[in-house]
Amino acid sequence: MIIEHKIVIADVKLVADFQRYILYWRKRFTEQPITDFCSVIRINSTAPFEEQDNYYLLCDALPEDRILREELQKHKLKEVLDQQQRERNDTSFHGVCMFCSEEFRGNRSVLLNHMAREHAFNIGLPDNIVNCTEFLCTLQKKLDNLQCLYCEKTFRDKNTLKDHMRKKQHRRINPKNREYDRFYVINYLELGKSWEEVQSEDDRELLDLQEDDWSDWQEYPVSAVCLFCEKQEETIDKLYVHMKDTHEFDLLRIKSELGLNFYQQVKLVNFIRRQVHQCKCYSCHVKFKSKADLRTHMEDTKHTSLLPDRKTWDQLEYYFPTYENDTLLCTLSDSESDLTAQEQTENVPIISEDTSRLCALKQSSVLNQLLLQGCLEN
Repeated sequence: MIIEHKIVIADVKLVADFQRYILYWRKRFTEQPITDFCSVIRINSTAPFEEQDNYYLLCDALPEDRILREELQKHKLKEVLDQQQRERNDTSFHGVCMFCSEEFRGNRSVLLNHMAREHAFNIGLPDNIVNCTEFLCTLQKKLDNLQCLYCEKTFRDKNTLKDHMRKKQHRRINPKNREYDRFYVINYLELGKSWEEVQSEDDRELLDLQEDDWSDWQEYPVSAVCLFCEKQEETIDKLYVHMKDTHEFDLLRIKSELGLNFYQQVKLVNFIRRQVHQCKCYSCHVKFKSKADLRTHMEDTKHTSLLPDRKTWDQLEYYFPTYENDTLLCTLSDSESDLTAQEQTENVPIISEDTSRLCALKQSSVLNQLLLQGCLEN
């Protein structure tokens, strides 16, 4: 169109449906002169008239073009949301993990959650993704070509690629690669705006707020995952009930009986996560072929509630989470904050000393007695 007809379409990459866009203007150009719609750009204006050339710019400065682009965007968004809803309800999905070749059937979220939990490979929440099968095929093709998904470098063999992605923490996609934009619903929400622009606008709106208004605050579910199975719950209380009823593992009781502070709870959770990830029973140390076999063994033998000695799991190495963004860790609370109502309301009198006369205070302060008692004990 540029070479043969000297027509330039502005921001063509932002047109949601290019084919419909072209068909619309093709019809309109037969009805009225092109100069009624396009701005005329004259090049070589200093050259003789016969050597001058005119180009025609079609852009959204024209109200008709702007309306057309917005209508195409709305139509595209509706198609994307319909496709997303079909994928959310689809139970015939079949996919293979890109890292361990384990097969998954049912809903796409099962595979995505598996890769996020087991391999720390998180491409986003399933409900934010559309055309998931095509997305996964695109990523698999890159791995088959021995290409890192983040830095996009190519390696000589599969083992070298795996080591690189693990050591460099490149088990994620490149956010600057626009090839992936079509797989995220956020990129269809507003005309001509990518996910980065939408998010930056949201951040600016938060910074521009003069007053903190929490009247419309809505708490979103945490979606914490069970320590022993794939079960997810919207609230941490429901997850505690699930682990207690299904696996006979009462984390709150263990915390109370052992007097665990926040950091000890973190190490215990990370320890259990790692043992389950390795398909190993932390009570009898038997290793199994699959997590399903491990769960069956631990439930039959009641080993879920039989924790090893504290020195086994209370180690520095378990400060580091087994899974990235483990929501359960974010919901743990320190023992000191879990006081009973009686303890919280108990009045403890605090009597301050008179500091108006410092010299007399130094002679009569109770601190002198404490210092003397400490010296005698030493």
